[in-house]
Amino acid sequence: MTSHILVIDDDPVQRRLLTNMIERLGHVAHLADNGRSGLELLERKGGIINVILLDLLMPEMNGHGFLDALAERGVDTPVIVQTGQGGIETVVHAMQAGAFDFLVKPVSPERLSVALGNALKMASRDGKVKTSRRPRGGAVGFDDVVSASPAMIRVIDLARRAAQSNIPIVLEGESGVGKEMVARAIQSASDRSGKPLITVNCGAIPHNLVESILFGHEKGAFTGATEKHSGKFVDADGGTLFLDEIGDLPLEVQVKLLRAVQQGEIETIGARHPHRVNVRLISATNKDLINEVREGRFREDLYYRLNVFPITIPALRRRKEDVPVLVRSFVDRFASEQRLSTPLTVSSGAMALLTAYDWPGNIRQLENAIFRAVVLADGNELTVKDFPQIATQIPGYVVSDRSGFSWGDAGPERTAAADPAASVYPDFASTAKSMEADATHDGRMENAIASVDEGGDVRKLAEVEEELIRFALKFYRGQMSQVARKLGIGRSTLYRKLKDYGIDPDNPLREAA
Repeated sequence: MTSHILVIDDDPVQRRLLTNMIERLGHVAHLADNGRSGLELLERKGGIINVILLDLLMPEMNGHGFLDALAERGVDTPVIVQTGQGGIETVVHAMQAGAFDFLVKPVSPERLSVALGNALKMASRDGKVKTSRRPRGGAVGFDDVVSASPAMIRVIDLARRAAQSNIPIVLEGESGVGKEMVARAIQSASDRSGKPLITVNCGAIPHNLVESILFGHEKGAFTGATEKHSGKFVDADGGTLFLDEIGDLPLEVQVKLLRAVQQGEIETIGARHPHRVNVRLISATNKDLINEVREGRFREDLYYRLNVFPITIPALRRRKEDVPVLVRSFVDRFASEQRLSTPLTVSSGAMALLTAYDWPGNIRQLENAIFRAVVLADGNELTVKDFPQIATQIPGYVVSDRSGFSWGDAGPERTAAADPAASVYPDFASTAKSMEADATHDGRMENAIASVDEGGDVRKLAEVEEELIRFALKFYRGQMSQVARKLGIGRSTLYRKLKDYGIDPDNPLREAA
């Protein structure tokens, strides 16, 4: 169905690009060059505008002023903000002021399509609780992989391509990023979708039992083998075997796994002859396998056999765009599972809080936090008070008796309805000071970079640049857009320099290996 999208942006090139993308999606675009003209157009068009696409930096009336004006008028049309500058602080301010979602420029057609689809879905809600698309733990397809970030959309595209063949796949990423869900989606999209998907967590099996569990054993093969066991490879015959945390496999088992991958044969413990199996192998790891090879903990020949099609799934803190989408998806699903009679929404303050947090446990941690909040919710809206454990873990935020939620001095304070006892406020002055102190090393003065070395000679430019990048990463808490902008370089240049200097973005002060 055709929808009407109001685009408010002062850049004519950006307006033209967005118009083309919106029209290709089958919608109608209405254009305004600043917040004031956008308000006038909104008043003239009445109720036909379904979604507003808003730039934050504009003359006359910027995006924050526009959001405030909407709140004063009681307009609840979903607003998607665009940001090309500013770190997560800017996004948090906008979301707290009522923004539904945010886009990072340059905006891809895929990302815009997802954002508009979610906003239109919210705008058309009829007051009933949505039923979840699938039972928890049921079959998973790519449509169930909720994402809005370009990085994750790229992952899904690669996974779709890999699903069309039997090529071995290695899914890399931190614990909780959704590796198993991607593996299940690959299985569902492949020609083995009607066959079994067997999952094995290699890190959870005692080393002395791994071989038997994977390859099976004959009755009497060893003490305690009172009956025959087929093994996971036989169970997955014709389908897919998902080996999670494959980096934890003992070396002696890796030898037999290599033969299974190379020749399609397994050696059951106690059997006289090998057994042929037809298994599609998907592996997953939260370790750096090539480093495991260097350290002698993983066979090099097995690594190259498995690592034919690697897919790296980024951590949730690297794709903040996914947080609002995931939050709404989890709230809808858990509200349905709890059989709530009325829809459950998320306040702008709570959404800002959840977006600001870095989620070290990734999607699994976010899912558990939402589940707990939904189960314990008192009303029809989740607020900051429903996430007390998250509020106390954000660096620079302190519990306050004042109501609301704000972030630093990036703009006028905007408050959201929340329990006064659970409100959080940042203290950026003390945070910045502590970060500067943390960045002090080699006996140098706080917040200072030496120009000469211990011998009295001017230091090399590359050394000074590396030290400044490390300090900026620590000072801005790994927010890459903020770091790049403050250093006056592009994000691609920043990533290249991180690689050149061997800097770990998550631990920038650690010396390069």
